[in-house]
Amino acid sequence: MLHRMALRVLPSLSLAVTEDAVRKKKRIVMFVPGLVAFAVYRLAKLLLPLSEPIVLLMVSGLVALLTALLAYRVGRGTAWGSILQEDGRRLLIWLGGWIGFVYGAQLSLLVLALLWLVGYDYLKHPDGPAMMAIIISCTSVARDAFEIGHVRKVALMGRPFPTFPDGAALRTMVGHHAMDLAPWVAVGLVVGALGASLGHLVEANQVAALVQLSAVSVLGGGVALCAYLGGLRPQASWIQGLFQTKASELLKYWWWPGFAFAATYYLVAAGCVIFLLREPGISTFYAMAGGGFVTGMMALYCYYLGFRRHVEEQQGHTMSSALLRCPFVMGILGKSTAVGVSMPAGSGSKI
Repeated sequence: MLHRMALRVLPSLSLAVTEDAVRKKKRIVMFVPGLVAFAVYRLAKLLLPLSEPIVLLMVSGLVALLTALLAYRVGRGTAWGSILQEDGRRLLIWLGGWIGFVYGAQLSLLVLALLWLVGYDYLKHPDGPAMMAIIISCTSVARDAFEIGHVRKVALMGRPFPTFPDGAALRTMVGHHAMDLAPWVAVGLVVGALGASLGHLVEANQVAALVQLSAVSVLGGGVALCAYLGGLRPQASWIQGLFQTKASELLKYWWWPGFAFAATYYLVAAGCVIFLLREPGISTFYAMAGGGFVTGMMALYCYYLGFRRHVEEQQGHTMSSALLRCPFVMGILGKSTAVGVSMPAGSGSKI
C-alpha cells in the first residue's frame, strides 16, 4: 500500500490526481467495477466454494488484477498498443501483479478481519463477508490503478514527477541510505512487538485482538511520524521538527498515514492468522511478530516518504499547503521554502 501513501503524501503526485476533472472521472471508474465485481461474485458463488479463504482470495485477486489493468488503461487514456510500446511489459506486470492481485488480496483480508472484529465471522457466515471482500477490494484497486495511469499519462506529456509510485525509488534509497534508516526500522520492530504483546492481558480473542490493534496503531503512528520527519530533514534532528510543528498538526500527521496504515497492515496480518492459518484468535507470538513487522515497515515507508518529499523540495517541486489537504502533510508543507499556486477559500479535502 506504499503507492497509496505516495499518491497522497508527495506533492507532485497528490496535485496531479486530485484535480476536479480527475476526481469526477475516478468516481465512475470506481462505480462500474463495483457493479461488475458484484456480478462476478454471484457467478463465482454458483461455481466455486467461496467459503474457503484461499478460493476467495484467488477470486478476489484475479478480479482485482483485471480491474487494475482496465482502470490503468482508462487513466492512460490511450490504446493497448501504445501502452505496451510506451510503458513496457515490466510496468504492466507490476501493475497487474502488485497493484492488482496482491493489493486486492490484502484488501480482502482487511475486510474479513474488520468484520471478524465486530462479530461477523466469515468462516461461520461466508456469503456477506465474501461479497464485501470482493467488491471493496475491486473498487479500491480501480481507484489506485486509475490514478497511477493518470500520473503516467501526464508524465509522458512532459510534466515531471520526481517519484513514480512503483517502489523503485524506495529500493534505491535502501541501497544508498541503509545506515540512516536502519535505526528507525529497528525501533519500529521493537516498539511494535512490545505494543502488540499487551493483548496477552485479555483472554477473549476479539477483545485481545482489539487491544493489539489499538497498541500497534497508536505506537506505529508515532514511529511513522518521527521517521517521516527524520527523512524530511536528513541533516537535522527529527526532534527539532517535532518542536517546530504545532501539536494540532502533529496529531493530524500521526493520524494519517501513520495510525491509519499501521491499523490497516495489522488487520491484514490478523486476517492471515485467523483465516489462512485457521487460528481462533491472535496469540501473543503472532501478535508480536505482526506488530513488529508492521511498525518496522511503517518506519521504513514513512522515512522514505519524508526523504522523497525532501528530494522534491530540492528539485523545486513545492507548492502551497492549501493545495494539499492530506492531514499528514498540510502543516509541514506550509513550512516549505517555496510557495505555489493558491486555491479558492473553502476548498475541501481531495482524497
